[in-house]
Amino acid sequence: MSETSPLLAAYDRTRLRIPEDTADGLVYEMDGPVLRVTGMFRGFVEGPPVLGVDGAELDALIVRQREHFAARGEAVEWKTRAHDRPADLADRLVRAGFTPEERETVLVGVAKEMLDAPPLADGVTIRQVTADADLRAIAAMESTVWGEDWSWLGDDLIRRITTDPGGIAVLVAEAGGQVVSAAWLVHKPGTGFAGLWGGSTLPEWRGRGIYRALVARRAQLAVAAGVDHLQVDASDDSRPILRRLGFHAVTTTTPYVWTP
Repeated sequence: MSETSPLLAAYDRTRLRIPEDTADGLVYEMDGPVLRVTGMFRGFVEGPPVLGVDGAELDALIVRQREHFAARGEAVEWKTRAHDRPADLADRLVRAGFTPEERETVLVGVAKEMLDAPPLADGVTIRQVTADADLRAIAAMESTVWGEDWSWLGDDLIRRITTDPGGIAVLVAEAGGQVVSAAWLVHKPGTGFAGLWGGSTLPEWRGRGIYRALVARRAQLAVAAGVDHLQVDASDDSRPILRRLGFHAVTTTTPYVWTP
């Protein structure tokens, strides 16, 4: 993974994106070098690859974000990448009370190279969904996969589709009327990028090409919308699949989360 690779440079240019048309309830604001977003299921903080502040000034910036969301009674995620500077950002986040979540690999691929889908297993169908009941069924499936309450995801997907229906496309794979996998495509207008999210599959349905098929369906939607590149924050399980499909690892990402 080269810090000077064209794909990494293109990815980094998407990081401080403020949409021209923001979804109802979302507030985007810059605080010094970082972008702060409120109105999601938890707050979000995003910085450029080089923050341009360090030491006590960086500590104050971190505390300011934490206190902003503390006043709202909300958790906040500060998203970091392995190539971000200063190098002690993660240590300073931890000292301010943030906790690291699982590290993932950032992969970028050319959308038009991801269009071919394998045949689906017998009885499996894929469709795009917008109804509340379908979105809550996705949250229930995710709760089963991860062994914890993911009901917040249903609320989050409903909010996204209600407030910005053109910004997200949600797909489910079903068998026998049951959601067995789900994934969504999130557009980043003006960047040439779209993000692939979700992709969790019930254990008994893994290894049947469903994940690969959901990537292809989302790539088809992305190309139709004029998207050039797809980006994924991949777990260790999905990273090898995506590499085989032609995605390139450009860096790693670790969310640091503070919870009131």
